[in-house]
Amino acid sequence: MNFTLPYIPERPSKPRNNGVTMMMDKGLSIRQAEDFLSASGHLTDIIKLGFGTSFVTPNLEQKIKLYKEAGMKVYLGGTLFEAFVVRGMFNDYIKLLNKFKLDCAEVSDGSIVMPHDKKCEYINTLSKNFTVLSEVGSKEAGIIIHPSKWISMMNAELKAGSWKVIAEARESGNVGIYRANGSAHTLLINKILSKVKKDDILWEAPQKAQQVWFLKLLGANVNLGNISYDDVIPLETLRLGLRGDTFFSYLPADFKKNQELEA
Repeated sequence: MNFTLPYIPERPSKPRNNGVTMMMDKGLSIRQAEDFLSASGHLTDIIKLGFGTSFVTPNLEQKIKLYKEAGMKVYLGGTLFEAFVVRGMFNDYIKLLNKFKLDCAEVSDGSIVMPHDKKCEYINTLSKNFTVLSEVGSKEAGIIIHPSKWISMMNAELKAGSWKVIAEARESGNVGIYRANGSAHTLLINKILSKVKKDDILWEAPQKAQQVWFLKLLGANVNLGNISYDDVIPLETLRLGLRGDTFFSYLPADFKKNQELEA
């Protein structure tokens, strides 16, 4: 950091297993990616090339190489995985990962219907050669999954070989673990946390209010994803208590009490 302040929460150094930030690249140019790395690369752990953008993004190989050389885990969006699977092209998907020298892969079933044991089979196969992130939850609004099913699926996928399970929210942040208005399904999330280790979950939280909610619930080192390229630094200030929403989160109680007395 550029200077010293007391009462700043400790952040693990990279590469880290908790407190990770996943940036969702929805089609940045090479120059934008370079600018992003210059500004925010030191704060970012994972890059997701969102949904099917890798199919149409120019200079894809160059961009993947750029991110990897900066120490990022890079993977193609789960929707692309599903696009291959629904066409019976899983082996071609593995060839694609190898072609672009990717060492991470996402397995999801948010757009297609897939038996869960088959999903776990895909996870297990890929985990032999790749770091796997698997996504739980539907991309369809209005589809309710019982908390016990979320828990059983997450634990089964971790057992099958996932490094992290991703709690679905889409890039909009209004499905899965969130209500249509973007507020958190509190009961669902707390039930998940009672049965799944918090460091094994990456919570999609594209909206600032969602990031604040998880930081207040789980602290500075919660795993958060689907962060916009221009929100990585603002998120880090939230993590560190250097933004109004989390300003008093890590200060001694007397600090706030004294402020209230002076007011």
